[in-house]
Amino acid sequence: MTRGDRSAYVYTAARTPFGRFNGALASVRPDDLSAITLSGLLAKTPELDREAVDEVVWGNANGAGEDNRNVGRMAVLLAGLPVTTPATTVNRLCGSSLDAAMMGSRSIATGDADIVVIGGVESMTRAPWVLPKPPRPYPVGDVTAVSTTLGWRFINPRMPQEWTVSLGEANEQLQEKYDISRDRQDAMAVRSHLLAAQAWEEGFYDDLVVPVEGVDLARDEGIRPNTTAETLAGLKPSFRRDGTITAGNASPLSDGGAAVLLGTAAAAERIGVTPQARIAGRGSSALQPQLFGYAPVQAAEIALRRAGITWAQVGAVELNEAFAVQSLACIDAWDVDPAIVNTRGGAIAMGHPLGASGARILGTLAKVLLERGERWGLAAICIGVGQGLAVVLENVHAV
Repeated sequence: MTRGDRSAYVYTAARTPFGRFNGALASVRPDDLSAITLSGLLAKTPELDREAVDEVVWGNANGAGEDNRNVGRMAVLLAGLPVTTPATTVNRLCGSSLDAAMMGSRSIATGDADIVVIGGVESMTRAPWVLPKPPRPYPVGDVTAVSTTLGWRFINPRMPQEWTVSLGEANEQLQEKYDISRDRQDAMAVRSHLLAAQAWEEGFYDDLVVPVEGVDLARDEGIRPNTTAETLAGLKPSFRRDGTITAGNASPLSDGGAAVLLGTAAAAERIGVTPQARIAGRGSSALQPQLFGYAPVQAAEIALRRAGITWAQVGAVELNEAFAVQSLACIDAWDVDPAIVNTRGGAIAMGHPLGASGARILGTLAKVLLERGERWGLAAICIGVGQGLAVVLENVHAV
């Protein structure tokens, strides 16, 4: 690192424990979850003058309820940051907060900012039902309220039907395309729960997770350490009568927030802590909407190429486990040892609050690299409607 270095560095990360749908965080508004996460992150850098934060870039996939009106800006105001702190909200669905990290790192690289907070939030529990606006006043007949929790709504009739299948059906199609068995999917889910439980028992997440005041939730609510392949085998398929995807081998609906502090190398003096990792490469990709689960494959290849490294140099991978089947499809396509993927558990166990998951895997990756002494790592996430994102981190302590 040099003082003139315009690379973006990860300094620290924080997140709430992730709650299950209708679980411990059900009563907490997403704008409050955002403020709690933002405050918890900045509490880890007491020497940092809050006026020095140039920008907050916040991810959110819903935006239809209490997270409306630019929830990133709401987080800044509710967390007590200076009213002069600008903030924006990014919506790239599941990839929103990883997109926020990519945007924040570009602001630093171009010289537009020196210190940026990125993150995201989702309360899938509190996502509202919405009504379509009628073409004229006082229509005759009933109107159906549509849930905004997950998936397609108000589909444009010009969209081809094969693009607008449910997320579950899309992944059943992926299973057929790549012949990924139910047994493999269930085995991945068991591994996710066991590794997440082990990580909590060993204290890995203790300094990454900040408490939500007034809520009795110390750890991620979805982790089931007693999960076995036998118990998962007894679950019925969720999307097809003869399908392979169940509630046990897919990520649950979740609530939570996550954030990461980015800055230049020179900003270390103002931040008051040593950077952990450098953002070395970014990649985005797109394909047919129904194959969205496979999109991280190309995004990762792009990010690695831009970082100037190959899979042989990657020592840790954090891949958001939206579904076990899509995660396995990506791992099979990469030249990577599955043992280095999600070594501290994944979203199948911990949960997938859409707008927060990208920041969660990025912060986790930085810590895993430090823990394992690996130099290079990759964070990747699939995104509904056919997109994927990936970010390469370089552990500055292993250079």
